[in-house]
Amino acid sequence: MITVTPKKDQIEQEWFVVDATDQVLGRLSTKVATILRGKHKPIYTPHLDTGDFVIVINAEKIHVTGSKDEQKLYDQYSGYPSGLTQVPYRRMLQRKPEEIIRRAVKGMLPKSALGRKLLDKLKIYAGPEHKHDAQQPKPLEI
Repeated sequence: MITVTPKKDQIEQEWFVVDATDQVLGRLSTKVATILRGKHKPIYTPHLDTGDFVIVINAEKIHVTGSKDEQKLYDQYSGYPSGLTQVPYRRMLQRKPEEIIRRAVKGMLPKSALGRKLLDKLKIYAGPEHKHDAQQPKPLEI
């Protein structure tokens, strides 16, 4: 049996649009990470970018389960002594709802150059409008 590695011209990348309204953050993020990596395709190869592009709309309407909306903190470190800043989930949801989904998906991707390349294929918008109509994205039900 021979293992076949797909060539660059054999990899077809599609665009999907996901509505985050009333979705649970972790469950949405796992599905998005799977699509970005290409694990839903039969030609999936761990060291190649075989995944698709994903557009997430209505990021401001995402939900978390349990009491995470009161307890979850997002850390940011400046690199200087006492430079740690912690932002609660509710404040992050008000100021930068796109960042919540981006960080959740980033944690589910490889920590390498491939992971950074995959994260570039994720487009997140707080409201219902996006600027990728020319790519004719297909709706993705989660």
